[in-house]
Amino acid sequence: MQSIRNIAIIAHVDHGKTTLVDKMLFAGHFFKEHQEVGELVMDNNDLERERGITILAKNVAMMYKDTKINIIDTPGHSDFGGEVERVLNMADGVLLLVDAFEGPMPQTRFVLEKALELGLKPIVVINKVDKENCTPDEVNDEVFELMFNLEATEEQLDYPTIFGSAKQSWMSTDWRNPTDNITPLLDAIIEHVPPPVAEEGTTQMLITSLDFSSYVGRIAIGRLHRGELRDGQQISLMKKDGTVQKQKMRGLFVFSGLEKVKAEVVKAGDICAIVGIEGFEIGDTIADPETPEALPTIAIDEPTISMTFTINDSPFFGQEGKFVTSRHVKDRLFKELEKNLALRVEETGSADSFKVFGRGVLHLSVLIETMRREGYELQIGQPQVIFKRIDGVNCEPIEDLRIDLPETVAGKAIEMVTKRKGMMLEMIPKGDRMLLKFEIPSRGIMGLRSMLLTATAGEAIMNHRFKEYQPHKGEIPGRQNGSLIVMETGTSIPYSLNNLQDRGFFFIEPGEEIYEGQVIGENTRVGDLVVNVTKTKKLTNMRASGSDDKVKLAPPRKMTLEEALEYIQEDEFVEVTPKSIRLRKIFLKEHDRKRAKNTALAGA
Repeated sequence: MQSIRNIAIIAHVDHGKTTLVDKMLFAGHFFKEHQEVGELVMDNNDLERERGITILAKNVAMMYKDTKINIIDTPGHSDFGGEVERVLNMADGVLLLVDAFEGPMPQTRFVLEKALELGLKPIVVINKVDKENCTPDEVNDEVFELMFNLEATEEQLDYPTIFGSAKQSWMSTDWRNPTDNITPLLDAIIEHVPPPVAEEGTTQMLITSLDFSSYVGRIAIGRLHRGELRDGQQISLMKKDGTVQKQKMRGLFVFSGLEKVKAEVVKAGDICAIVGIEGFEIGDTIADPETPEALPTIAIDEPTISMTFTINDSPFFGQEGKFVTSRHVKDRLFKELEKNLALRVEETGSADSFKVFGRGVLHLSVLIETMRREGYELQIGQPQVIFKRIDGVNCEPIEDLRIDLPETVAGKAIEMVTKRKGMMLEMIPKGDRMLLKFEIPSRGIMGLRSMLLTATAGEAIMNHRFKEYQPHKGEIPGRQNGSLIVMETGTSIPYSLNNLQDRGFFFIEPGEEIYEGQVIGENTRVGDLVVNVTKTKKLTNMRASGSDDKVKLAPPRKMTLEEALEYIQEDEFVEVTPKSIRLRKIFLKEHDRKRAKNTALAGA
């Protein structure tokens, strides 16, 4: 029992968690001399590698000085807070990683709060001390202040601090004296993280993670709280609704490096994986077959945003995807519910559409991106914030917002945020940059990032996290400019695009297949404009001077999935297929749009 340490690594996004896990695995000599490993070993999902963020929490184990250290790498984005909340149940301590230049960020507060609530002992790691203009000692003081504000216990406040650079593979108790390895960190883990405490009583294990293998099916992962498990034994599966099922395990595994290794017996305190049990969900308890006792299930914060998912009914449906029916979409969404705890799905009055609730635009866009890569076609409506009635008052979610940007453009940013009902809390100069802190309704954040990047020439860094529900703040102005809408189905012609350049900018290239009702650009004025971009030049047998000049087209503005979701208006959809992301009106024909508008006005 004394030779196990369970530790979770928590931090704000991009502060170096996954890089640090890499270095810890190298220190544990898990890779052979000749093995080509690459970087960010833990981010093994394509989406994670492309975006450079961790989306799914993962387990890995290493040996150091005859002690097994189970490491859990967690996501930094609060949109994936559901992942953090469930896996922290497996840990006895946390490594809080903080950037020596940026200091504690909004998500640092979010993940640290969850860890302190569970009574976990922190070790603070001030990372990236090799950065220019960094202030490690001041950052350490800020972390202490943050913990104090989060009402940490005296024992939690008495934490050790390790300084270093994960990228350069060194850690030290003093940042002025670099070492040549990360053993000071590993020694601190063994010294300060308590070994698991074995309680008396029958077997108990909370399922906190799922894995899937095409050979053995679903795998339940969790930490054994008490008792022991033997390969092939009978267990009781205790569901959240109180029902108990007797089942038999068909395989028992523990973690070693990045692999799962077969085990005959697992003692309390270790993290293990169980194969062969059926019908389980995250939050269920595996207990003794004779005298089962349930563990408290995992509490997850409520979603703050919803989107409508519908089948693709555009003229181009079924050309690129292989899963296009409502049955396919429904099965895939309900399958996602098994492992994505922060997600909710509701059926609507229509068989073709579903309401999906999540933690933020990023949370849901990762699901949509995963689905399109699997071959699904679907359409998504404008993200809607979830309102609540609290004590008879209509309330909405409010977020903490931090913007780091050059001092010269701070005025523009403040103006933009205050227009969207943001309230400024703090303004901190950092060299030639300015750090602005606001409270802003979640509605105000949608579409703000792209506007900020345009206004600051791409220099603004924006972070936000859900804070609390507050009374409704009133109307927020949406996108002022209208859309450019296609008049007829066909191919976009450079000649037509050139003639319409003064009307706005385009999202499409010449020679692209388009359909009636598709949104292909943004109007320079208020209100939508229907344009004909399939019209070719009328040819005559006369050559006129000046009429055959080369067409000079401005490059189209290509949107990512998140930008598209934040950009659309209420009467628009984002059409997502394996190869394309298109914007379109819900009603493709102009007379249908006018009728819907008149009906809405009559109803109002």
